[in-house]
Amino acid sequence: MNRLKIWLLRFWRGEVALRRAFWDYSVITGSLLNLTTTFAALAVVAAGLPAILAIAVFLAPAPYNFLAVVGVWRSAARYQGPQHWASLARIAVVVWAIVATTI
Repeated sequence: MNRLKIWLLRFWRGEVALRRAFWDYSVITGSLLNLTTTFAALAVVAAGLPAILAIAVFLAPAPYNFLAVVGVWRSAARYQGPQHWASLARIAVVVWAIVATTI
């Protein structure tokens, strides 16, 4: 099994530490991915290409956003520290995914 597939499975299953799942994979990586595709979608519009293409580019990271929510949610379920951090991570990742996918 290749490294990417192993990482995806571990993240999906919540086998990644909550701190890493939330900050590294959701907030940092997810935000960079969403910002990149937002700017790319704006470039598509500026180039006068079809709006449907801009929409597709903008929504391209939606599956990753879904993965991030599930990964953080499941990592929070395994978190052994204070449960308020797990609850806050769950709320924050859902809010982040909504904002990242719609703005």
